[in-house]
Amino acid sequence: MNIDPQLIEACKREERKAQFELYKLCYGILMSVCFRYERNKEDAEFLLNKAFLKILKNLESYADTVPFEAWIRRITINTAIDEYRKNQRSKIDYVEEPMQLAGLTEMDYNEADKNFDAEELLALVQKLPPASQKVFNLYIIDGYNHKEIAEQLGMSEGTSKWHLSSARKKLQEMMKKMINNVAVLLL
Repeated sequence: MNIDPQLIEACKREERKAQFELYKLCYGILMSVCFRYERNKEDAEFLLNKAFLKILKNLESYADTVPFEAWIRRITINTAIDEYRKNQRSKIDYVEEPMQLAGLTEMDYNEADKNFDAEELLALVQKLPPASQKVFNLYIIDGYNHKEIAEQLGMSEGTSKWHLSSARKKLQEMMKKMINNVAVLLL
């Protein structure tokens, strides 16, 4: 993503037309990040707008030695984490129930690659419990380690590891169930 430095300068001067142009250029990238952390389009757009406002407010601190796309992604991820923390204080998202794992066998990930496209996998990730979904996204997609996740989400490293393990097991279970359902339909 190449952003014209003059566009950034115009945004720093708070020129609305330039800000709207930057918004249009960043929308796709930011929305893809937001969809990893929110379950529906309205919440993802709310998160995107909140993140974009932070981007505009912090343009003065942007150093052109850092790729602009990486910088806006980081702000968006941090905004998602902030929203998660804020919501955690005001409500309990879910009560985790123990999973019945008896009889599960390891799934061949190459088989999953053949049978699932990115949209289907995203839909499965969005079905995970909120805390497990956040940990999974931060660890697998955004490259955070468990210590960083624990600090960001206000949990222990062990809890972060548990959520990642739980997310992986649940994803395997959902994938296996989908594969079995397709196999039954083909019979």
